[in-house]
Amino acid sequence: MAAFLVHAVVPALPAMTMAVVLGVLAANLPLAGVWTAGRARPGLDFAGKHLMRGGIVLLGLKVSVMDVLGLGWLSLVLITGVVAASFGGTYLISRLFRLPPVTALLVATGFSICGASAIGAIAAVRRIRHVDTVLPVALVTLCGTLAIGVLPLLVHPLQLTAPVFGAWTGASVHDVGQVVATAQTAGTAALGIAVVVKLTRVLLLAPVAAMAGTHQRLAVRPDSDGADPKLPPVVPLFVLGFVAMAGLRSTGWVSGEWLEAGAVLQDVLLGAALFGLGSAVRIRTLLLTGGRALLAALASWLLIAALGLAAALLIAR
Repeated sequence: MAAFLVHAVVPALPAMTMAVVLGVLAANLPLAGVWTAGRARPGLDFAGKHLMRGGIVLLGLKVSVMDVLGLGWLSLVLITGVVAASFGGTYLISRLFRLPPVTALLVATGFSICGASAIGAIAAVRRIRHVDTVLPVALVTLCGTLAIGVLPLLVHPLQLTAPVFGAWTGASVHDVGQVVATAQTAGTAALGIAVVVKLTRVLLLAPVAAMAGTHQRLAVRPDSDGADPKLPPVVPLFVLGFVAMAGLRSTGWVSGEWLEAGAVLQDVLLGAALFGLGSAVRIRTLLLTGGRALLAALASWLLIAALGLAAALLIAR
């Protein structure tokens, strides 16, 4: 609730970003830190894993296939190319900075698709430990927040029109809330195209999750006693739920009231999940071990910003 109150008072601060920040603060304040590491830990871990999946399902209600197709095929190809290049480039940068493969995968996923939601989805598909998602979520939140402050300052120096700035924001900023907070500084024209471009990236979560699930199945080896191992699903149920919700939204059958209710519930679920993930961050440990990760994240952020700007100049010309 505190994250939503902060967002209500300062709309430029997305509620999801504040949920992570408040989780980090709770984990590192003396009395609250004891609570988050002790009795509250099981519930916070449950939120970070299971409520995240519920929020991802409801995220599909924000995606209209008709709006996405309305961008045109050239724009769709460009956005897909930006996501692919961002994913590959971020993974390569992370490995060059000697981050573990799992961390590099999650950072690349979060930066290229839709922030912490994508990290949670791919972590579930690849059966990655909850503790290994903490650093990627912190990095994607930090760089997304950085975009809110930096990108609007570049509008006049780069002489960007509102549609170009909106397309740039949608193509390069990580989380949906961060996209809205960044694009709205340039008016409704920028905000409209930013949201559609961003949700096109969000829609790519489904095929990326399917590819990750297929890779995970191929990597499974038989047990030492010869028994067949339990194979993970190619596409988890919550990703199928996301696709189903996107399809339902695209039919036009869902009324505005239900869409609004779904958006509120999605924010509550994702907010609780992100607070849970943030509460696992220990700042002292992060400062001692996260220097290379921070440099990798900043380099990746610059790469995605450059790729997004190049695509935006073509999308909104």
